Amino acid sequence: MNIQNKSVEAAPGPGGSWFHALLDRYFQISRFGSTVRTEILAGLTTFLAASYVIVVNPSILAHAGIPFSAGVTATVLVSFIGSCAMGLYARSPILVAPGMGINALFAYTMVVGAKVPLEVALGCVFWAGVLFTVMAFFNLRQTIIEAIPVDLRYGIACGIGLFIALIGLENAKFIVANPDTIVGLTQFNPVTLTFIAGFILTVALVVRRIPGAMMAGMILTTILAVPIGRWWGDGSAFSPETPDVHTLVNWSGFSAAPDFSFVGQIDLIGALNLIYLPFIFVFLFTNFIEALSTFLGLAEAADLKDETGMPRNIRESMHVDAIAALISAPLGTSPATVYLESGAGIQQGGRTGLVALVAGLLFVPFLFLSPLLSLVPAVATAPVLILTGLFMSEPISNIRWSALDEAIPAFLAIVLIPLTFSITLGLSLAIIAYVLIKLVCGRAGDVRPVMWFVALLAAALVAQTQ
Repeated sequence: MNIQNKSVEAAPGPGGSWFHALLDRYFQISRFGSTVRTEILAGLTTFLAASYVIVVNPSILAHAGIPFSAGVTATVLVSFIGSCAMGLYARSPILVAPGMGINALFAYTMVVGAKVPLEVALGCVFWAGVLFTVMAFFNLRQTIIEAIPVDLRYGIACGIGLFIALIGLENAKFIVANPDTIVGLTQFNPVTLTFIAGFILTVALVVRRIPGAMMAGMILTTILAVPIGRWWGDGSAFSPETPDVHTLVNWSGFSAAPDFSFVGQIDLIGALNLIYLPFIFVFLFTNFIEALSTFLGLAEAADLKDETGMPRNIRESMHVDAIAALISAPLGTSPATVYLESGAGIQQGGRTGLVALVAGLLFVPFLFLSPLLSLVPAVATAPVLILTGLFMSEPISNIRWSALDEAIPAFLAIVLIPLTFSITLGLSLAIIAYVLIKLVCGRAGDVRPVMWFVALLAAALVAQTQ
């Protein structure tokens, strides 16, 4: 991410608004060369860049059995609380919301694939949040980050990216099952052509760096999908539970009260069963690595570093990220994490916690707009999932492909996560491969003690699936 520092005017002086002066004093806006206006506009930009999560996260959670409206409520609450805490406590311009890779793990791999009861799955999310909080407050991240080889981390990120892209293609019914070739391209039809047109429009917006490109792409694709089932085509394949519905875009109202039906629907005791320990670890591992990588990447790109070269307020930021992950399950969603889309606001000149505070507050109105959001069909969220997969695959260029003992496990993570349709299995097999390759190559000393323990957990998980 290439984020340029921008020259901005100083914040209002004594003659300016007293409220602006208060914000300037608390967030130290002038010190970091910004203004209240710049910070507010940056917060709006960050919100627009990440606002697709309000639709996409509930859509994914719905596959796990969480009603769309309840998913919207949980997503908005977690994003609001996490982002505001990031702004007010950590004073960092980074947005917090339910993670886009880990929600696929929760819904597709854990609940749908492994048949883990939904309440138990939320319990696993909670206990992972507890461990993450302990790690954050006792500063144990250094031990873990040193144990996981960097090339394998890059491979895992890319694998999850490809997995998300595959989900998007399947949601659009663009890639379908084929008995002869396992998967294949569908026959072109009005729905497929609508998806292609929406994807091209979304790409154009993203390439032109239009603020809120993802959300705008979803809106445009939704508009293009309105004729399906009305004037041409048939969308009944997208509503298997109601096959008599042939339209993709269906109006069910403008607003509704927040849906708190899944708040507190969590099985804490059942989640402590040993067979679920690998899931807890994967949640913990994924959230931890993604958070630390985001903090480091944004700090390096925008020079948001302290005098030691570490991301500014990193300890406080990790505290907030951990607490946000901890409260996610009780509120009814997969774990929250920090968002790379925060770079959009930083690129607009945002430098302080006011950015995150503004972005968090902008989530609140959508507590009451879930019927309006349910207008968006799966074919409209598919382009966003595919592009999210693209962005997550960026680290592939950092893998040291000439070091085969490091590159092979990373490659296995990249291909096995989407091909097994399981982040957990793909990750577990890649970790096992890493340890075994080091062992047979006479380089067991390269494997940190923590990694041996992680490999044992991975092996237990793989054995359980057989």
